[in-house]
Amino acid sequence: MDNSTITAIFWDVGGVLLTNAWDREQRDRALQKFGLDRVEFDDRHDMLVSSLERGKIGIDEYLERTIFYRQRNFSLQAFKEFVYSLSQPNAEVLQLARELGRSQRYLMSTINNESKDLNQYRIQTFGLNQIFSLFVSSCFVGLRKPEDGIYRLALEITQKAPQQCCFVDDRPLNLDSASRLGMHVIRMENAGQLQREFKSLGIGT
Repeated sequence: MDNSTITAIFWDVGGVLLTNAWDREQRDRALQKFGLDRVEFDDRHDMLVSSLERGKIGIDEYLERTIFYRQRNFSLQAFKEFVYSLSQPNAEVLQLARELGRSQRYLMSTINNESKDLNQYRIQTFGLNQIFSLFVSSCFVGLRKPEDGIYRLALEITQKAPQQCCFVDDRPLNLDSASRLGMHVIRMENAGQLQREFKSLGIGT
């Protein structure tokens, strides 16, 4: 096999396959719904988000320290349920991923930053474990994009050469690190554009 033939596709989850899990837009919606002070929350969030996404703390501890450190007129469970409800599928991109997975031509994996609780919820709710055989999630490996280490780990685990891999993300900074290692990269804008760029790289079912 030509060493430059793409045999592995690594996907971001939030912003590609699904909406983001707990990014700025989702946090803003939650703060607005529950009438929380943005500055107060952001200060606490900034200190804890790395621990949350690296799997060092769970969502309950994170929320207890960012929101429920004092009495609220809503419950922890109600807040969590709202957070989970913000996750929605990008149906066209999910279908494209399913088709590529069914072709059995590619190793299908994610490289994503998410907390353990939300990551597992999203994997199960949207059937990602039926598409992907590997989840290189920040909460499982203790590394976050755009750190080079998370991409190097994905290559080491899969034993793929960088030029055999394509990484799809919606953020240029995350793509830069993968590109520096020699991986093919695509900035995802929409399903049609993604499919065209796959085709240009010889990726298809």
